[in-house]
This record gives sequence, C-alpha cells and structure tokens, in this order.
Amino acid sequence: MYQKNVKPIFDFILALIGLILASPILLFATIALFFANNGKPFFLQKRPGLHGKPFFIIKFKTMNDKKGANGDLLSDAERLTKIGHVVRKLSIDELPQLINVLKGDMSFIGPRPLLMEYLPLYNEEQARRHNVKPGISGWAQVNGRNAIGWNEKFKLDVEYVDHCCFSIDLKIFFLTIKKVFYREDISSETSKTMEVFNGN
Repeated sequence: MYQKNVKPIFDFILALIGLILASPILLFATIALFFANNGKPFFLQKRPGLHGKPFFIIKFKTMNDKKGANGDLLSDAERLTKIGHVVRKLSIDELPQLINVLKGDMSFIGPRPLLMEYLPLYNEEQARRHNVKPGISGWAQVNGRNAIGWNEKFKLDVEYVDHCCFSIDLKIFFLTIKKVFYREDISSETSKTMEVFNGN
C-alpha cells in the first residue's frame, strides 16, 4: 500500500516544494552551465523506469562535447567542466530530476535509473531493481554510491526493493543529506564517474 498509494503522493508534494525552494539554485546553475556548455545547460537521456519502461531523465549537463582527433568523445574526466565539477560535487546536477518526480517517472527514493543498454546485461536477480520506480537517491547511493562496484550496487538495489517502507525511505533521505553535506563517494576509485557496466 505504501509503495503504490502513499509514496506517490509524498513524492508529488515534496517535488513541488523542492522545485520552489531550489529555484534560485536551479536558475544560477542553468545560467552558469549555459555558458560553460555552449548553450546546453541540460542533459536529457532515455533511461529505464518502473518495469523497464523508458522515460527521459533530466539532469544538468556537467560535461562538454569535446572530441579527440579520431572524432570520438574524450573521456569523462577530460570533458568534465570546472563548473560541472562543482555542480556534480554538490549533487546540484540531480536537482532537475525533481521534474521527473513531479511527472511520476521517478521517486525521491529508489534504485538509480541507469542506461537502457544495460537492460539485457542484468541477470534475473539484478533485473528486480526495476520492480519499483527509480529514485534520485537510493540505498546504494547512501552505502557507497560511485565508490562501490556494480555487483554490490545491484545487491543493495534489490535489498531496497524487498524491504521498501516509509521508515527506510526516511532513513535514506537523511543519509543522503549527510552524504551531500560531506561530499562523500562522488567518484569511483578509478574514474570521475562510475565505470561502464559490461555485464556479469
């Protein structure tokens, strides 16, 4: 009952309040990233939602589109702009996803929506992470975020699916605030962002 009926109401109300309160930050970040990314402050990408149904996630664009001599995009570390680094470090890049929550594509709390091309790579257990709506933050994010490997991340996602309730969501919410405040686990050990998932 909580997952299907109560949580969506909480999500809508909190997303609306969040957008209003965060509007000055959203405006400043939009302007700064507009100039840093040649007029492209936002990043839209198709991601799998509930039961794998695709939707377009909205994030601030923290990396430019610079390419190497061979025409391929440079590495994430090379394309991450200075303002993008600050936006990512403070987790401001996630704020536009409040619009996704307002639309019902996402929840505040749930497994992070990953890439569409990962869908056929999951085993049966890992695929259960899509049995709930994806979230802005989740159990894996407050237990390592980009500093843990894929197998551990998926294990935590499925644990959340099996034990989702108001008390756990509340715990994740406050742990997320702590993570953002102390700027913990933003990068993996070998990358500015999380490495690509290549299957099991």
